[in-house]
Amino acid sequence: MLGVWLAKEAALLEKLKQHARHLKSETFALYLASRDPRTPWYAKLLVAGIVAYALSPIDLIPDFVPVLGYLDDLVLIPLSITLAIKMIPYPVLAECRARAHETIQNGKPGSRVAGAVIVVIWLLLAALCAVWVYEAFVVKS
Repeated sequence: MLGVWLAKEAALLEKLKQHARHLKSETFALYLASRDPRTPWYAKLLVAGIVAYALSPIDLIPDFVPVLGYLDDLVLIPLSITLAIKMIPYPVLAECRARAHETIQNGKPGSRVAGAVIVVIWLLLAALCAVWVYEAFVVKS
């Protein structure tokens, strides 16, 4: 009985790993599509937001919050990726998927510059929020 349960758990874990790999591949394909001139501007804007949020160390709901912490990662990101996929012309997306698959097979894509830009953007947003809170609550007191 325990062996059957463990086998089902292992199969579920493998399925989740495959889904995660597919999601990473789709995210990279969307990144490539956002750099393509044939992609509409509104799709580029949505993709930039998705990639920034997916790669950001800061979440809408912090991961340490039980159950809800992973809700944005499990629901918000896949839904926004699905929406972005529908906005991008199919030939562009197919070409970018092929390039993403090839790049991932040859080695993981990565950019320290992109990571640094995302961190700087979040720091600037945090500073703006701090200034707003200071002006709204401290200056009035």
